[in-house]
This record gives sequence, C-alpha cells and structure tokens, in this order.
Amino acid sequence: MSTVSNTRPASTAATTTTPLTPFRTHTPSPTALPSTPLTHVFWDTRTSTWTYLVVDPSTRRAAIIDSVLDFDPQTNTVSTESADGLVAFIEREGITVERILETHAHADHLTAAAYLQLRLSPEGGPKIPIGIHRGIRATQAHFAKLYDVPMSDLEGAFDEVYDEGDEITVGECKGQVWHLPGHTECSGGYVWGEYVYTGDSVLLPAIGSARVDFPAGSASRLYSSSQRLLSLPSHFRLFSGHNYPSSPLFEEGNRCSATVREQRELNRHFKEGTGKEEFVRLREERDRQLQEPRLLHQSLQVNIRAGRLPKNSQGKPFFRIPVHAPAIL
Repeated sequence: MSTVSNTRPASTAATTTTPLTPFRTHTPSPTALPSTPLTHVFWDTRTSTWTYLVVDPSTRRAAIIDSVLDFDPQTNTVSTESADGLVAFIEREGITVERILETHAHADHLTAAAYLQLRLSPEGGPKIPIGIHRGIRATQAHFAKLYDVPMSDLEGAFDEVYDEGDEITVGECKGQVWHLPGHTECSGGYVWGEYVYTGDSVLLPAIGSARVDFPAGSASRLYSSSQRLLSLPSHFRLFSGHNYPSSPLFEEGNRCSATVREQRELNRHFKEGTGKEEFVRLREERDRQLQEPRLLHQSLQVNIRAGRLPKNSQGKPFFRIPVHAPAIL
C-alpha cells in the first residue's frame, strides 16, 4: 500500500498560474465539413500524452479530451500544475468547457477529469459532465476486484456514459461517439466533422498500434476498429493519444495526428495490404515482449474513478500495489 499526498484543493489553486502553451493549434480549412472544430493540442512530456481542447469557433464552447494529472512515482505525490495551466489557458482565451471526455481508462497516466470539473464548473451551477464509452462498466468491475475497490466508489464516477452512435455536442458542433474496442473494452473515439480523436485505437504511423494485453483486450477487435477509422475519407485527420520519444517519427518532429491517407500508406501495423491474421500475430508477439506500463496501478485506480483519488478508511489518499511473490510468503 502506498500513501499519496493529496491534490491541492481548488480553493487554494494559484490564480497567477502561467497558461499552458499549445503544442499546436489545428484550425479547420474553409472547405471543411460543418462541425469540424478548432483544436488546441497540449503535450505532456512525462507521460508522452496528448490532451485536446476541442472548441466550437462560433460559440467558444469546448470539450477537454484526455487530460493529465501530474504524478511523481518517486515521491508518491500528485500535483495539478498541468491541469492548472490548462485552466489558465481556457480562462485567458474566454473558452467555456461543456464536457470533459476520456477515450478510455488509461494505464499510463492519471486523468485530471475530476479536478478540472471542480475548477471549471460554474459556482452554484450544474457541474460539467465527465463522459466515456459504456464499456467503462466492465473495466470498472474487473479492476474493482483486483484493487479491492468498493463499488460505492465507482457508482456515478462518470456523469455521462455513451453508447455507440450517441450524438455529442460542443457548442453548435455536432459529433458522434464511436466504440473502438481492442486496446481496452471501454475504448471510444469522438468524431466531429473531419477530425477524429481516437485515443489509443490508432497510434501514429511510425508507432502503429497500442498493446492489447489488458483485460478484454483483443488484437482482432483492434484490427476491426482500425479498419473502421481507415475507411474514412483520406483527408480526415486522426488525433492520437500518444507519441513516444523512441519513435522515429518523434525524432523527425513530434506529431499528434496523421491523415487517413498517411495512416493507410505509412502505418507500420495497419497500412494497406496488412490482413487481420498478420496483424494479430504481430501484435500478440509484440505484447509478449512488453513490460507493464510504469504507472499502471496508480493510473487505473484513479481513472476508473474519473480522476478521483482512492482513499483509506481514514480518508487519506493511497494506492494498492499488487506484488509478485512466492506463494510461500
């Protein structure tokens, strides 16, 4: 069991926080389909994670996708510098956040969803909903057993739970939720106009695909999800959940997205001509060589709670860490 320092309460968060600087801002072309949003992209170096602020240009209303809560595993300290910087950017730009979204229950970083909900919801008004695909129910049930989580901690953790095809709006931009299982059962994507926020369902071309060795993961289902995305028009843009410094693409220039055409031509796992059987063999062989993510246990215990920290019977934040040991001990 690891004791964790608490996040700084919203009431004491610094009001002079320096706004985050977007890594890039994608502005839809004048000929883009309606509902294609303005997208501010933020890069978290420590976890190699992309966070997206999806904005309706006409109303300045927005959704946050895959936020990051800072965690130092050496000191077991949770902090909110990144989230505070995102809030400062949102306030400076006069943006109103309508939804906080997760593409799945991440195993490599802690989400700041609950903290951002606290910081950004209007005082005395309705709270900003946190949303995810309905597959989160199965994910929560599995990890509740593994980490001995009371089901009361998980009931209502997410305010909106989406089904395949549900409409999701940001301002006047109408989008749709896609279920994209394979990496996890709860993996989902958000489609607005010509932009798709895929999470880990399709990674950047030089990386290829995400692991499928988590509970309910499936190389076969991930292949099907990828083909659904790659069947979109060639100019559509797919925004990824991660890039990694070990990727050749990173060395050539860090990127957050690729067009469908680029994915079809260049993706090392999914490019045109790669069949399902070949992909399944490649992905499963690759997964057998991988170590578990560095923040696996901390991330999942927070993320199945939509960003709330687990606490012990005295109300102090803590993590349960499974240990591999001889049966005799």
